[in-house]
Amino acid sequence: MQAKTDTYASDLSMDSSILELIRLVERWTKEANAPYQTAIEGLRFSRFTEQTQPTFYIQETAVCFVLQGRKTVMLGKDSYVYDAASCLVASVELPVAGCVSPLSEDKPYLGIVLNVNPKDLASLIIESGKQPSRRDESDCQALSITKITPALADPLLRLVRLLDTPNEIAIMAPMLKREINFRLLQTEQFDLLSQAAIGDGKLRRVSHAISWIKENLASPLSIEDLARQVHMSPSSLHHQFKEVTALSPLQYQKRLRLQKARQMIMTDKTSAEKIAYIVGYESPSQFSREYARLFGQPPIRDANQMRGKL
Repeated sequence: MQAKTDTYASDLSMDSSILELIRLVERWTKEANAPYQTAIEGLRFSRFTEQTQPTFYIQETAVCFVLQGRKTVMLGKDSYVYDAASCLVASVELPVAGCVSPLSEDKPYLGIVLNVNPKDLASLIIESGKQPSRRDESDCQALSITKITPALADPLLRLVRLLDTPNEIAIMAPMLKREINFRLLQTEQFDLLSQAAIGDGKLRRVSHAISWIKENLASPLSIEDLARQVHMSPSSLHHQFKEVTALSPLQYQKRLRLQKARQMIMTDKTSAEKIAYIVGYESPSQFSREYARLFGQPPIRDANQMRGKL
């Protein structure tokens, strides 16, 4: 496994903006030991008092900030490790595994995730007139770690403060999200985000392929049909898709189906067999085997354990 470790531990971790963010996130997640969805669309917090085991999930297009503790995200054979005063930028949706580590019993893991809309990024890039310095280099990755600059921490803090004035969220939140996107584009992540938002390179093509798979999740997947949708040859699609996501398109579809099934099992009263058909499986027994292979146990047992009933 190749580790890509944060190298940005610095005095910024004691910056006043970071310290206030820590206080605010702790206050909003005081009773939670899990992700916490805020009243601001696309903004959620995480608080964990104990180290977690690697959990599979779909990493959305987002910027993920660590305020306290450490997080490890695994994509294929690569491991991305980042801690206080740094963030992970995800330019396309990816199937990953992640775990977090608090500093101590008194200092839980605290994190912020803010979803990023590629269309909003594209608008800012076009307005700026700035051109990316590369088109489609082989080292252009979908995940990257960067430091939380003071210029980035400031609008993030002002966005989180809005939770105390909910009547201002509808007007102020979109403007602050735009400012955060702008500050992200001032970092070394400009090329990565540009390729995902408006480029014609592999990140953009794979992003289109991912969108098509999501929209047709329950349908049989034909690589030839998918390749035509994104204007690529089947061999190029397979190669570039796996280079970005660490999975083939068929493996990616399977991972998405199983993730959706897990969410449905946790929240719906529908039977596991019916959910299997809903997400595109023709055989409930095959669904159960593949579910257990990914999540470690059959669907119902996994759901019961997740709900704390075992």
